[in-house]
Amino acid sequence: MSGFKPRRPAPPPPNMPGSDKLRAYFDRVDSNKSGTITPKELQAALVNGNNTEFNLVTINSMINLFDHDKTGEICFKEFGHLWRYVVDWQNCFKSFDRDKSGSINNVELEEALTSFGYNLSPMVYTLLLRKFDRTKLQAVRFDDFIQCCLVLHGMTETFRAEDTDMDGVVTISYEKFLIMLLNSSLL
Repeated sequence: MSGFKPRRPAPPPPNMPGSDKLRAYFDRVDSNKSGTITPKELQAALVNGNNTEFNLVTINSMINLFDHDKTGEICFKEFGHLWRYVVDWQNCFKSFDRDKSGSINNVELEEALTSFGYNLSPMVYTLLLRKFDRTKLQAVRFDDFIQCCLVLHGMTETFRAEDTDMDGVVTISYEKFLIMLLNSSLL
């Protein structure tokens, strides 16, 4: 049976740069010098291990996660949180990219998600890989890995809201299912 039973927090804690260095990074990314970072500015600053730019969907998901004032951009304080988040995920990604290919294959994805506490069927891992593999090479790049984890977490939280006895089973009507999805940040 599929389920989620957290074993440990994921990913591990990072080494954060000092405030001055973080400010220098922020100022470099804030190319229009507005005092905030737009999704396009962040996308220009982030690259995958194979020097491809980040997926804008992933960028927007990350900004939405840290944009507490909901302006669609992030200020310096929000940037600090986002920086830590990206470094966390980068460390995590590197630890599961066992063959150092710059992407995570089906086996590595299963190992990563299992270490986070997910207990999913082989079919679900295959579907996750298919959904988030934009390269069609049977692997996910760093940004797609982040997106996969964000979506899986969001789906899990949506499910948990209805799984009141935490047995991994819910019974809902079709309309309730639609309401759950349409109210989520997944669409």
